[in-house]
Amino acid sequence: MSNQPADAAFDALGEPVRRRILELLRDGPTPVGKLAERLPVGRPAVSKHLRVLSGAGLIEHRSVGTRNLYALAPGGLAAVQQWLVHTWDVALDAYAAEVARVTEAQEDP
Repeated sequence: MSNQPADAAFDALGEPVRRRILELLRDGPTPVGKLAERLPVGRPAVSKHLRVLSGAGLIEHRSVGTRNLYALAPGGLAAVQQWLVHTWDVALDAYAAEVARVTEAQEDP
């Protein structure tokens, strides 16, 4: 099952600094300078990470005066959640089918 939005999100989340940025944005919209203060990389690198997260649909950007604020996108992780739920449902269905097959085989002499 190819799911481009989920693929883009997983690719973006593969980088620890990007995951940390999402954690920092849980507290609300934040300017890039404030994010950079709390990360182990410089402001130019933070800006690049923000572009990747934005391209994956995980964050949003808006300008307020001279400040650029970044925030979590409302539904940004929905594709990831759907992929995880689908994958888990398929795995559970396969497990249930195998349990039923083994149980039936044991009951038939």
